[in-house]
Amino acid sequence: MTPKEPVVLVLAPVGRDAQIADSILAKHGIGTRICANLDEVLRLLDSAHCLVVAEEALIHSDRSQFAAWLRDQPAWSDFPVVLLVMRGAEFDKRLAFLDRHLIVLERPFLASSLANSVRSALRARARQLEVKSHLEQKQEVADRQKLLIRELHHRVKNTLANVRAVMGATARSSDSVDSFVRDFSARIVSLADTHSMLTDDYWQTASLQKLLEAELSHYEIHGEPRISLHGPNVALVADIAIPVGMAFHELASNSAKFGALSCPQGRLEVRWWIPDSAGEQVLHLDWQEQDGPIVQPPSRRGFGTTLLERVVTVQCNAKIELHYNPDGLRFTMALPLRDTRLVPAYS
Repeated sequence: MTPKEPVVLVLAPVGRDAQIADSILAKHGIGTRICANLDEVLRLLDSAHCLVVAEEALIHSDRSQFAAWLRDQPAWSDFPVVLLVMRGAEFDKRLAFLDRHLIVLERPFLASSLANSVRSALRARARQLEVKSHLEQKQEVADRQKLLIRELHHRVKNTLANVRAVMGATARSSDSVDSFVRDFSARIVSLADTHSMLTDDYWQTASLQKLLEAELSHYEIHGEPRISLHGPNVALVADIAIPVGMAFHELASNSAKFGALSCPQGRLEVRWWIPDSAGEQVLHLDWQEQDGPIVQPPSRRGFGTTLLERVVTVQCNAKIELHYNPDGLRFTMALPLRDTRLVPAYS
């Protein structure tokens, strides 16, 4: 059986009916398979499109499994059966279970009658399979919608928790209302940018490259590129992308205030890679600043340090290091990657 050619099962074990039917249908380009008994038919029914069967083959066999198979067909299915009967004979009531599936063809039959009956059956089956495909697509959309709603509720809850945490931490680290408004607004904008990337992918993943570009692109000087980003395409699932995006914002903001991005000659290079490994995939990222002001360790722990050391390490299970080298801040991160898309991507 090939998926491109509808297969008609033929069960007529007495006489030459099976060979004649096979020959007629073959001349009309219809693929057939002659079966020796009803048990063989039952094994092949799920992949067949039609059954041509002599009434005596059913009458003299145990029909219970065949009847059960027909009865248990889904609502879209009306599997066609072409029943070969003797001309003038009354319909055997033992075959009443075939009623809504039946095309009756009297023997002896014309070649054109058999071919037309089977073609009609195959057209009907093709329409049924189209209905099946349509129903499956509708169900897939419905299932996707349910998952999206669940994910949306989860994200909204997490987002509100993040906003509350950012607001509290910003308030504690601000020395005036103006600085609070400025820093809090910038952090909310960063959070919103990450969420925009996630909603573009149905709340699923965000590109690491795009997260970095969103935070760093406005620090570039026209005609004098001073930020370089190098690494493979990496998609971060939402639960990782949000805290990592916030971490990039804090690093970029700190660099713009005190580090390499605070002066025109300052440079920033960010590299990331994923070593080949048979086990868990781990993203390694290296943030290196240079040619900026001389770096000194901070005198107090700010929001950015707290975010990096607590949120990123705890929520993302990452290992991070901050090196306050005099010639430039260096931040490294080893981040275990997870592939936990809730909603499948559209193809």
